[in-house]
Amino acid sequence: MEKSNQNKRQFGLIGKNIDYSFSRTYFAQKFNTENLNNCHYKNFDLLTIDEVKPLLISKNIAGLNVTIPYKKEIIPYLDKLSEEAKEIGAVNTICFRKDGTLHGANTDCYGFEKALRERVKRLPKKALIIGTGGASAAIAYVLDKNNIETQFVSRKPRDGQLSYLDLQQIDLQLYPLIINTSPVGTYPNISEAPKIPYHQIKRDHILFDLIYNPEKTQFLKNGLEKGATIINGYTMLIYQAEKAWELWNT
Repeated sequence: MEKSNQNKRQFGLIGKNIDYSFSRTYFAQKFNTENLNNCHYKNFDLLTIDEVKPLLISKNIAGLNVTIPYKKEIIPYLDKLSEEAKEIGAVNTICFRKDGTLHGANTDCYGFEKALRERVKRLPKKALIIGTGGASAAIAYVLDKNNIETQFVSRKPRDGQLSYLDLQQIDLQLYPLIINTSPVGTYPNISEAPKIPYHQIKRDHILFDLIYNPEKTQFLKNGLEKGATIINGYTMLIYQAEKAWELWNT
């Protein structure tokens, strides 16, 4: 750790290959704008989850974010989980309590729900979730909480899930909300999009992409061409980051 930052409240992100990190840039700007000169944010790029051990006992660390591929793997290292994190089975925020215990929380669900409700006043009854990775569990948690029936779509579907081929045989009007939780379409592969039947998309559809770079993925562009409401992942990221900050300072 840099000498100039040793006496500061140290926050950071643990993950793998995370140079692209939204969190580091966001919190650096936040600390600068709000004159939080005693705070510093750093990326901790770990080859394996076991490398997290020194961070978890460091007296300099005041809070951590967690990203792929460690949102589930971090759980055995923690003392307590929030109800949301327990049910979702994934943690993206670690709080260091005064009594020395480590509490895991999931603020992805908070960020998604707030971003969705900001744009959609009347939530639909059914939704498609594209992808079955870590983020999809947080999305499913929010939808279930709001009594929205969900259907997962995967390249390798398990029981009860749909394949992309299955999608060609169903009526997408049954699913007014479609959420992409997969990495398909993220920078630099910006011409790619999940293989769904876009010709079925109508004006009353809502397409939500968890990707924020590019601002308009091909998935969202395809929806926009059909007059659908589109939402990218940027506001969700801001809300989950602010919720993490709140938890670190509670």
